Amino acid sequence: MYPFIFACVSQKLRGQLFSQISFRLSSSSSTIYRSPPSSATRQVPTPLLFVSASSLDPQSSEGMTTLSSMLAEKGFTCIQSDLEVHQTAKLDSTKMIAAYESELVSAMRLSTIPFPPVVIARSASCLIAESYISSNSATGMILISPPVSNQSLDGNTLPNSMPEFDYEPYFPIANDNVETLSITSRENEAEILAVVEDWLEELGI
Repeated sequence: MYPFIFACVSQKLRGQLFSQISFRLSSSSSTIYRSPPSSATRQVPTPLLFVSASSLDPQSSEGMTTLSSMLAEKGFTCIQSDLEVHQTAKLDSTKMIAAYESELVSAMRLSTIPFPPVVIARSASCLIAESYISSNSATGMILISPPVSNQSLDGNTLPNSMPEFDYEPYFPIANDNVETLSITSRENEAEILAVVEDWLEELGI
């Protein structure tokens, strides 16, 4: 798990300063809020919500700190949440993902940002992102190397079987704004950043 701090600081990345606030929820979940630096050429109102659950799947947090920091530098408000739930919630897959979603809702509420986010998740945390957009407003969703199906995680990442998601008919934005970026090779962060930026530009964000 990435180290988290619990104060308002300024972090320097390649000569650029951006504001960073970190907080911990009542559970072991941690969230970093990054606002763009004053030197950014633009201020994007739509926030980016980065979702990971490193205790569930260590790969879900891979590169998220770098990606959110670089996008904050480019004018995006970034909310990076690494989620954790109580062990008792991990006995059933559906209840576990619902508990992770509840943690994510709390993190988003504490950010006090009024605009629906673009949700970005990687690996098994894509299930949390999909659960979140099933019942919460979102501007878009980017899934990096998502599982082939929920069933593919049975008995490994998930404790038991879990129904596949059927949120698309109820998703509150146009379907062509819902996209899955299947990045299966080991691209570096710069390449992933380019893919994400291109997709956000296509959405007009």
